Amino acid sequence: MHPEVSVILPYFNAELTLQRAISSILEQSFTNFELLLVNNNSTDKSADIAGQALQNDSRIVLLDENIPGVVNAMNCGLKNARARFISRMDADDVAHPEKLQKQYNYLENNPIIDFLGSEVEYVPHIAENKGFRRFVDWANSFHTPQEIALKQFIEIPAINPTIFFRRELYEKYGGCRDGNFPEDYEMQLRYLSHGTKMAKLPEKLLEWHDYSTRLTRTDERYSTEAFFQTKAAYFKKWSEQHNPFHPNIWIWGAGRKTRQRSAFLQEQGLNIEGYIDIKKTKPDALFYKELPEPGQLFIVSMVTNTGAGEKIREFLIQRNYAEGKDFILMG
Repeated sequence: MHPEVSVILPYFNAELTLQRAISSILEQSFTNFELLLVNNNSTDKSADIAGQALQNDSRIVLLDENIPGVVNAMNCGLKNARARFISRMDADDVAHPEKLQKQYNYLENNPIIDFLGSEVEYVPHIAENKGFRRFVDWANSFHTPQEIALKQFIEIPAINPTIFFRRELYEKYGGCRDGNFPEDYEMQLRYLSHGTKMAKLPEKLLEWHDYSTRLTRTDERYSTEAFFQTKAAYFKKWSEQHNPFHPNIWIWGAGRKTRQRSAFLQEQGLNIEGYIDIKKTKPDALFYKELPEPGQLFIVSMVTNTGAGEKIREFLIQRNYAEGKDFILMG
């Protein structure tokens, strides 16, 4: 009998945390799953830990992916997964005992939703990173497909080890892609660009452990520039469908960094009609209080300062600009 859920857990030199991660899956209240443990060139005792776990539980499948990188390990898992639903897990995190059951029930009862995340509990293991904490608070703050569609260009909408999705998404639109971009964000933007409805459960179903070795800290594919480059390609497709003035846009933010990042949008064929700024003194930018009535232009906010995007959003909504129709936040 086929399992209902395939849990993919790639690992590389994770001997200190792997047993805990495996146990959190094996102890799930939902039991009809297979756990694919994908060894990605570990040189420590991780493979021994995985082998020991297999002896105690027949739901475990051991896989080896020799080409380095989490992209290749995840794709190895996807190719070998047998279930209707795919769930992702990281070797240094801990799943809540009800995670699989709650996500399985939700997708079974909501056929229009194809891709599901959840909130996370942030567990820092180094001096707490305020940026990570802010990101977690942000990611935990919205849940509906409509909110995700509007916030997709700010940051990755669903934290990767929480995701649970229908296998046909992989069959239709592919798995992880390798490149100079964050692979998990690219995959979510790609699925969304095809009209996938994504939601998140408003419950903390995963402990997200933050170690100094986390890829998002150590890999240049997770730099801010790489994020903007990835967003630009998918924003172009979004703009074609939703921006009444496509390819014309106005950029909110006239600083040097914003102009550099907006070049990624120009490379995609978007035409920047002008820049908007909160300073009246910038001669080549429109002062934000002099914006025209809604319906005359489309604004992309690219300001990344903490809290700035939310303030811009509030200001535009007060001016009767509609999010998704007159403006979108990116950054």
